[in-house]
Amino acid sequence: MSDRFELFLTCPKGLEGLLIEEAVGLGLEEAREHTSAVRGMATMETAYRLCLWSRLANRVLLVLKRFSMKNADDLYDGVHDIDWQDHMLSDGTLAVEFSGHGSGIDNTHFGALKVKDAIVDKLRTPQGDRPSIDKLNPDLRIHLRLDRGEAILSLDLSGHSLHQRGYRLQQGAAPLKENLAAAVLIRAGWPRIAAEGGALADPMCGVGTFLVEAGMIAADMAPNLRREHWGFTHWLGHVPALWRKLHDEAQERAAAGLAKPPLWIRGYEADPRLIQPGRNNVERAGLSEWIKIYQGEVATFEPRPDQNQKGLVICNPPYGERLGDEASLLYLYQNLGERLRQACLNWEAAVFTGAPDLGKRMGIRSHKQYSFWNGALPCKLLLIKVRPDQFVTGERRTPEQRQAEREQAAYDQLPDAPQERKFNKNGNPIKPAPAPAVEQPRLSEGGQMFANRLQKNLKALGKWVKREGIDCYRVYDADMPEYAMAIDLYQDWVHVQEYAAPKSVDPEKASVRMFDALAAIPQALNIDKSRVVVKRRERQSGTKQYERQSAQGKFNEVTEGGVKLLVNLTDYLDTGLFLDHRPIRMRIQKEAAGKRFLNLFCYTATASVHAAKGGARSTTSVDLSKTYLDWARRNLSLNGFSDKNRLEQGDVMAWLENSRDEYDLIFIDPPTFSNSKRMEGVFDVQRDQVQLIDLAMARLAAGGVLYFSNNFRKFQLEDNLAERYAVEEITASTIDPDFARNGKIHRAWKITAR
Repeated sequence: MSDRFELFLTCPKGLEGLLIEEAVGLGLEEAREHTSAVRGMATMETAYRLCLWSRLANRVLLVLKRFSMKNADDLYDGVHDIDWQDHMLSDGTLAVEFSGHGSGIDNTHFGALKVKDAIVDKLRTPQGDRPSIDKLNPDLRIHLRLDRGEAILSLDLSGHSLHQRGYRLQQGAAPLKENLAAAVLIRAGWPRIAAEGGALADPMCGVGTFLVEAGMIAADMAPNLRREHWGFTHWLGHVPALWRKLHDEAQERAAAGLAKPPLWIRGYEADPRLIQPGRNNVERAGLSEWIKIYQGEVATFEPRPDQNQKGLVICNPPYGERLGDEASLLYLYQNLGERLRQACLNWEAAVFTGAPDLGKRMGIRSHKQYSFWNGALPCKLLLIKVRPDQFVTGERRTPEQRQAEREQAAYDQLPDAPQERKFNKNGNPIKPAPAPAVEQPRLSEGGQMFANRLQKNLKALGKWVKREGIDCYRVYDADMPEYAMAIDLYQDWVHVQEYAAPKSVDPEKASVRMFDALAAIPQALNIDKSRVVVKRRERQSGTKQYERQSAQGKFNEVTEGGVKLLVNLTDYLDTGLFLDHRPIRMRIQKEAAGKRFLNLFCYTATASVHAAKGGARSTTSVDLSKTYLDWARRNLSLNGFSDKNRLEQGDVMAWLENSRDEYDLIFIDPPTFSNSKRMEGVFDVQRDQVQLIDLAMARLAAGGVLYFSNNFRKFQLEDNLAERYAVEEITASTIDPDFARNGKIHRAWKITAR
């Protein structure tokens, strides 16, 4: 075989430029870039070295042959012509990967099958021995790439992808591949910072991928030093002595690197479930003396190596899969920006994000940006110098102040000289300035306008809230059409529901406005960002509005009309308390004394709690959901109303048909539409209202009252109901001041027997 080989190094899209620099440094010659690959010439020694030392490549492919092909027969013949007995035994195992199409090959499975057949037929012995297929751990992994009529047949020297270093047996929900993490570190300047003895901190470290990759770079450890199985292990062209020599050299370099005083490398992770898996990964990588992982929130992140030491803060914050998710992450990015400005002055920072618009909200400028791909997701790496002149705050600085900041930055860049004084260009001494006070990022013009509206609404509702003793109310409900959201206060928590923008609105503009509004909310309402919960409300059907959004299981206790109620702000689209129905709940409380109360479609039975508070003789609450009936039980128990308060699980229509009890006071707040698997048929409030009200009125005792309310904006009460019952619309009296801006939030009627 030749002394020099053609190699193809594959990599994630966007890493080609970095990979070609690395590969040339490791000995690759005549190197050229391709999409997601680098091509060049190399000796066997260089090929082994690339397998061992490349931090960026996915695979190292050794080209066996190039040939032109016009059809499947040409493919078979071109592969069959190779002397396969020089590469593997006739009873060995084989795996084939095929990419590309054309020349009569439109199916990669068919292409791989033709390659496999050619190899097997070539190696088949008279005794019937032939290679078998093993897709997981074959003796030889063959790759054929079809490109515009040319077949490139290669042997995969790496075996499994080189990004699989072997230390990360446990990973989080959205892991960053090891070679992508290494590329981000290299772009962020970590090799230079590490060589200077700098520190590294990751405030959102997950299971520690950035930390381990950084530790291996700093300790001069070959990324694949601990790998045991390679694509060349059973290849007959393998040169074991040469491999052992390179492997021994890498082991010696790693031992020498780990013998040095360890750098300060620390990770912090909010999720306690990831701490031990991260520490296990660090231990498997052999870097326990270099890397430590602690539990901690971004909002309290503060690296504390030696006071004068600086370094790199690097992180990969969550991106968010939908706009609503991204919006809820705004505060995470703002917290990160605040911690950088407050705790990491004069450090460098690298933020790898799939949501660069959120990166802009950190209140600090990036001096460089690089594009990457995380799988199919386009991402940006934002490089930041954490210096006062890069802060974006509400402060307007004079030219003299900006000059002072520039001089301070220049001072920080000079080498330490304890016995010497440092001077500016005019010969005047430069005095180290104290760390600047960190201000809130300046709101945009739109954000300030939104903040002004919130404060105006808050002030307008203030007297009413105080007089009525209300601690849960709506403070904004799409007052300005361009800021389409509802904002509710639950004591010292804020619940934000973003309404999906119509198709006529530019999604990018809608996103910018949403971020502007979310930046304004904590400042305008004087509430910590950690207590703002953001959700996205789209057009709902059936029971979708009740589906679980999260699983945090955190309940807050609030009060209303002298009763205590549990709300959950995170796990469901709705919170367990419909604020707009407050007036009708208070009416029920005032009228319930001595009465038998029936609550249909009861949800979390808040109206039943009010009825019990008002002295109801008994309450019965009916709903199809066991989850919400359990919640209702907790609400009743919280107020000491466990006795004489019945909870019934079932389809309301079927339950009413089977019931023979009488009630003095009935409340119905049905959904617009329901198609639960646990009910027969489909409930539609507009279509089924007459049957529902007739069934309920059949259960109403003489002199009793039925209150009927719903939130379907197009709802029209059937005229024929007024022919049989006394019907009075009471909508106006059931709208409190916090919903006065949205008089169509619901409609309500009082219905009695004639």
